[in-house]
Amino acid sequence: MARSIRSQVQFVLIVTLGLNLTVVAIKAGLGFSTGSLSLQADALHSVTDGVNNVLGLVANRWSSPHPDREHPYGHQKFEALGALGIAVFLGITCFEIFSTAVGRLWEKANPVVVSGPELWLLFLVLGINIFVAVYERRVGVRLGSNLLIADAKHTLSDVWVTITVLLGMIGLWQSQVWDLPQLLWLDVLLAFPVALLVFRSGWEVLRDNLPWLVDEMAIAPEAIYQVVMAVPGVVNCHDIASRGLLGRMVFIEMHMIVTAADVATAHGITEAVEAALADRFSPLRVLIHIEPPDYESDQITFEPEQVKKGLDPDDPGG
Repeated sequence: MARSIRSQVQFVLIVTLGLNLTVVAIKAGLGFSTGSLSLQADALHSVTDGVNNVLGLVANRWSSPHPDREHPYGHQKFEALGALGIAVFLGITCFEIFSTAVGRLWEKANPVVVSGPELWLLFLVLGINIFVAVYERRVGVRLGSNLLIADAKHTLSDVWVTITVLLGMIGLWQSQVWDLPQLLWLDVLLAFPVALLVFRSGWEVLRDNLPWLVDEMAIAPEAIYQVVMAVPGVVNCHDIASRGLLGRMVFIEMHMIVTAADVATAHGITEAVEAALADRFSPLRVLIHIEPPDYESDQITFEPEQVKKGLDPDDPGG
């Protein structure tokens, strides 16, 4: 099943790569033929779309959820690394657009000349961008792929960038028709909101994927506690910890006390707990540490032993 999902993600990335390369070619050609800074910046933004697709293909290749000897917890963080790579490319693009626009303010550039056919080509580019963003997000949500969802966010930012640039190009076109040279500044001025839109997309991708990489809590301990304590035979559950990504793969650890006269009975209770948690939070892997009755604790959230003893957890001698 996981391999089928990865193959579907790969197919989507290949299709969108072809479309993004088409967009880059059109935007770059129009940018250089018209001399438009905002359009050249938009083409640079679209270059990162293609790079992100290639990066996504590499990440998808190595993001298998199945564990092996070298990666006993699976390979899914490779996908998060791919998404963070997208954020890095967005940051570089933002800097390049902003610095070029600032430099153009102090230069005397040649006037931008736009024709009707060139505007129609930009409308075609806009249509391609909208299709790619909707297509990637829809498949990403259906498959639960963070990589596709992150890439769709990037492409959606490209949609808004293209709309902004298109409006600027229409203004430049009208400046030629109405003989309004003041509108020629639109090309440079619109490059700044393009940079801000790119920065926002990069921040959203970073915000969505960084918690996964730093093992932030995946499920509130209180929610896990309620499920576990509802299982017959469970007396106490404490020191609950979780990491991963809900809906993709979650790893749960806990200490538990059960009413069991032998190991086989205790094992049966732990299996019932794992099944209950799987019904609520699947897919997941659960590690349960069975303790004797006098280890009962009200501490639901996991705490290091040093904290429990009132010591500094960062002190290696503690």
